[in-house]
Amino acid sequence: MSRNSALPLLTLSKIAIDLFMAALAFVLAYQIRITVPFPTEPVNVQGFTAYLPMFVVQLLSVFVVFYANRLYHVQRVNSRVDDIYKIFGAVSVATMMAVAVSSLTFKNSIFELDYPRAMILYAWALGILLIVVGREIHRRLWHFLRMRGVGRDRVLVVGSGEAARAIVQKIQWSPYLGYELVGLVNGEDQGEIAGAPQLGTIPDLPTVIDDHDIQEVIIALPEGTSRQEIVRIISLCQRGRTSIKVFPDVFEFITSGVTVDDLGGMPLLNVRDIQLRGYKLSLKRAMDLFGAALGLVFLSPFFLLMGLLIKLESPGPVFFCQERMGLDGRPFQVIKFRSMRPDAETNATWTVADDPRRTRLGSWMRRTNIDELPQLINVLLGEMSLVGPRPEQPQYVNKFRTTIPRYMERHREKAGMTGWAQINGLRGDTSIPERTKYDLWYVENWSLWLDIKIIVRTVFLTVTSFFGGGKGQNAY
Repeated sequence: MSRNSALPLLTLSKIAIDLFMAALAFVLAYQIRITVPFPTEPVNVQGFTAYLPMFVVQLLSVFVVFYANRLYHVQRVNSRVDDIYKIFGAVSVATMMAVAVSSLTFKNSIFELDYPRAMILYAWALGILLIVVGREIHRRLWHFLRMRGVGRDRVLVVGSGEAARAIVQKIQWSPYLGYELVGLVNGEDQGEIAGAPQLGTIPDLPTVIDDHDIQEVIIALPEGTSRQEIVRIISLCQRGRTSIKVFPDVFEFITSGVTVDDLGGMPLLNVRDIQLRGYKLSLKRAMDLFGAALGLVFLSPFFLLMGLLIKLESPGPVFFCQERMGLDGRPFQVIKFRSMRPDAETNATWTVADDPRRTRLGSWMRRTNIDELPQLINVLLGEMSLVGPRPEQPQYVNKFRTTIPRYMERHREKAGMTGWAQINGLRGDTSIPERTKYDLWYVENWSLWLDIKIIVRTVFLTVTSFFGGGKGQNAY
């Protein structure tokens, strides 16, 4: 069963579980109100059947508001943080709508009733909680089915180089996305890329798509490919109901938040209209101070434990300090738990898998990001931010700035403990050009909500790595 044929079932099951959870929230709210004397003793609470009209209006309101907010628009993968944010807003609006409709419609009718305010409040809070839980159950069930071949699309990757390799590996590492990788069409490199078989060249696209029943094409071309070539490839891929997606290059990343200005009537594209400045900069700094101070206080016992374990395993200091480049290319000393032998700097190289310089404890710390926690001190001192592009050593910055377009743009903001690239798997020994794209996108699309989402996802990934045996992807 392909994704397109499974979409009706996916949508209907999502609607059903939302309405079931909303109904359960209403029933539980009624039961809590008649049994719990909070905030006041229940007075004149009728039998549940008296509240059935409000119950029906509540469910209809949830459905209408969720539908209007595209919460039944099926996406291949959703951010849990974004889902919670949208559900919170939608349930809040639906609850207010239900109260308003009930007050206006049922007044002076047989359904008129004084609905307990506490019950409405309980239904609102429980509605958010239970719908979030229901959506998570639905998500996990759908991922389970996708990984067993249900609702998967046959996908073809068109391209070469690092961009194509990144797409192929993402599909291979993420079976829950629901892709069945058929192969690769590549006009330059022959043979396989990351195990994906070569199916032909660009002119063969129409035949390949038809012969292999391709349902989705992902175009991932090298940097510098002309717009005319991309348009030509898209035209060759337009076969029936085949969907087409294009992996963006650096220019498309940095202009995703573009605004239009004018010069005496001539339109100009302003690509830095949302740069961090003014109150936005103060807001981000306030969150950094609060988060770093809170983290240092609560994690201080853990810091003491890690210091003791590091000392017991090998001689040398607990902390490791190294020069990195941050805001505007200024150097600073980044602080980490020592994860390598004391003499590791005498053989300073890029860290790779199975690096012999690591200690046994250090290998675990690096995979779980535990070694990065002392950078909360850097954040408190204003040298780093909780979220931002990861800082590199000066020698690598000087190398990358000459080979990667607009690499130094990532230094327009403070370096971060975590970032958009890192939560998307681009850490450790991964493509620097691809990592730079994500950093540029973050710089150009910053928002407080984006920072919160990145922090939440980082905490989730760290916790799952910590309790899951330390299987941090690409972290060495």
